[in-house]
Amino acid sequence: MNIQGHAALVTGGASGLGEAVARELARLGAKVAVLDVNMALAEKVAADIGGIACQCDITNTDSVTAALAKATAAHGPARILMNIAGIGTAKRIVGKDGNAAPLEDFARVINVNLIGSYNISRLFAAACTKLDPLEGGERGVMMFTASVAAFDGQVGQQAYSASKGGLVGMTLPMARDLAQHGIRVCTIAPGLFATPLMMQLPEPVQQSLAASIPFPPRLGKPEEFAQLACHIVTNAHLNGEVIRLDGALRMAPR
Repeated sequence: MNIQGHAALVTGGASGLGEAVARELARLGAKVAVLDVNMALAEKVAADIGGIACQCDITNTDSVTAALAKATAAHGPARILMNIAGIGTAKRIVGKDGNAAPLEDFARVINVNLIGSYNISRLFAAACTKLDPLEGGERGVMMFTASVAAFDGQVGQQAYSASKGGLVGMTLPMARDLAQHGIRVCTIAPGLFATPLMMQLPEPVQQSLAASIPFPPRLGKPEEFAQLACHIVTNAHLNGEVIRLDGALRMAPR
């Protein structure tokens, strides 16, 4: 699919990897809606790229429906969905005090990262099926953001790894499900990237993490993630695939 002129939705588009993707899509000519719970940051990014900001809690169907309606009114029906919104956590299943981890913490991560991503994807897909097909019969593309933690989860990452593993497991059956409608589905599993959260860590910690990456021995750049995300849109034969973007990193237990 040619990105130029098409409407795109980017969840978590106000910062980090989502912001990088929103900016790259806009650079390539897409009409971008920045969906995020942080409206102030979303409005800043949207203003920079000539897009529109939509407050959106992906776990809440009413919030998603309102955001999609606002984006459609501004840009027309979207054919591109970039699922990047997510949260992280690290908590051992049995703490040093001997108590079990709170179930609520596990459920919250699953609800945002997995169920929330599915929630907006099902609504996007339903709208996309009603669009006229483009050349080759394609109607739309969606991307999920997993993590290398889906495969190499570290100590304390049960919730995060399970949520990202769920996205990995959902990719192929969703691609098969939506094939009849001409909608492609792919997932990127990034490694260690120089996101705002990562850059808040002490410099020695950042250097240690970067040194664990075989090559290149540095943190990934958000724009590298964005380039791959946009390549998924333009390469019509990429479908049902999970792509690791990690410099050959395999995470140690801790």
